[in-house]
Amino acid sequence: IMSDPNQYHFITTWRVPGLAGEVADILREPLDLVRWWPAVYLEAQEIEPGGQDGIGRRISLRTKGWLPYTLVWEFVVTENRYPSRFALDAYGDFVGTGVWTIEQDGEWVKATYDWRIRAEKPLVRALAPIVRPLLEANHRWAMAQGDESLRLELARRRAATPATRAAVPPPPGPVTYAAVALLGGAALIGGTVAALIVRQRRRASRRRHAGLR
Repeated sequence: IMSDPNQYHFITTWRVPGLAGEVADILREPLDLVRWWPAVYLEAQEIEPGGQDGIGRRISLRTKGWLPYTLVWEFVVTENRYPSRFALDAYGDFVGTGVWTIEQDGEWVKATYDWRIRAEKPLVRALAPIVRPLLEANHRWAMAQGDESLRLELARRRAATPATRAAVPPPPGPVTYAAVALLGGAALIGGTVAALIVRQRRRASRRRHAGLR
């Protein structure tokens, strides 16, 4: 268990049918993230192009999950072993390292992301000691959207005709703050109703016991 509540270590594995090169081609182009993974990536801009091997490329990002805040950060590509491994250093609202490992497993591709970061955004740092499980759930949600979005992007790229490509559903989009408020309100109402039911059952139980005396 990490002593610093602002330190996080996530390992996510996606397993999709296809070729390692297909998945690597998608993951290694960060400027396309806004198009195929819009639930999380709101903006992406290249700051420095890096070398011919991609190392040194610097990208500025604005991202979010389902919690009502956004993160502004940058990353620099530190390793590029296409198609098996990509690594980056992150700076900004969080600081750390990320490593994609892509492996062919028969007719499937296993893409694993090892993400080690320290939260620096003041809001996240302030909340971490209290709601760390919620922040971790936020990351898992974001990666689940990426898994679904990757599958849809692979289907679009493999489509043989424009009609087939058009039939592929769009990727899941970002959760709006209104939707978060609606979910929160629904949870609050549900919790209140459940509490009232439990309270009423306890009262009924007490009355039954009193009648037996």
